[in-house]
Amino acid sequence: MNVKRARIIYNPTSGREAFRKELPRVLERFEQAGYETSAHATTGEGDAIEAAKTAVERRYDVVVAAGGDGTINEVINGLAEQDYRPKLGIIPMGTTNDFARALSIPRDIDKAVDIILKDQSLLLDIGKVNDHYFMNIAGGGKLTELTYDVPSKLKTMIGQLAYYMKGIEMLPSLKPAHARIEYDGQVIDEDIMLFLVSNSNSVGGFEKLAPDASLTDGYFDLIILRKTNLAEFIRIASLALRGAHLEDDQVIYVKAKKITVIPDEKMQLNIDGEYGGLLPGEFENLKQHIEFFVPESHLKKEDAE
Repeated sequence: MNVKRARIIYNPTSGREAFRKELPRVLERFEQAGYETSAHATTGEGDAIEAAKTAVERRYDVVVAAGGDGTINEVINGLAEQDYRPKLGIIPMGTTNDFARALSIPRDIDKAVDIILKDQSLLLDIGKVNDHYFMNIAGGGKLTELTYDVPSKLKTMIGQLAYYMKGIEMLPSLKPAHARIEYDGQVIDEDIMLFLVSNSNSVGGFEKLAPDASLTDGYFDLIILRKTNLAEFIRIASLALRGAHLEDDQVIYVKAKKITVIPDEKMQLNIDGEYGGLLPGEFENLKQHIEFFVPESHLKKEDAE
């Protein structure tokens, strides 16, 4: 009899250490479902990448990432290059769980485990830029840079609010930057406030930023905000909350498989909410590259599309 093996990679500090307390019970549930299961607690930045690579070497059938977007991103970076890629389950435990939200995975540990043990999975696209992989979003422009200035302790305490407060504080210093953006044979060469290369529809708490984004179509949704003044910017941001920004003249919204961004001046790259080095960058969509456990509701959603 071939016993299935699962490896749980968890961030012991995320979600006020709630997962660590639940771990024995989670292991028990996996064992009862027929998995031989072990766990790895991450020890710091980059550790989940190595832990995922080790899980590939040991040929685990399933890898589970328990943590926030940062942990999931690292696990994906550990799996993406490999010829053998285990199925990936997610238990959202972080302050930002955009990706879990995009997949309709609940923040309840038991319910998230249910989804994995039901064994319904879907091959999803992931993005690659330079040598980094992302599952949700990559972007650049002064506005995206504000997310790194929020200290992580503060992030944990007040979550999304920290970003918005910091964002409002930075608005007066928002400056456009000149960039050349090529996508699938088209070129935009102008001053922009920011650009976002989105894989999913749930970005930074804005559920409707890229409302048509599909995680299985092999395309990114590229959103570019042209040069705007403060009043225009605030107007567009409030439209974005309800998904009405895409009709605006200041917003360029297209689907593309390959995107190249070459800024005139120094521009940082934001990958899944973390600092990802400097642009220029070449963004490539890897269609249906990693198999994720998803709830039934998400399977139906993808079928409908």
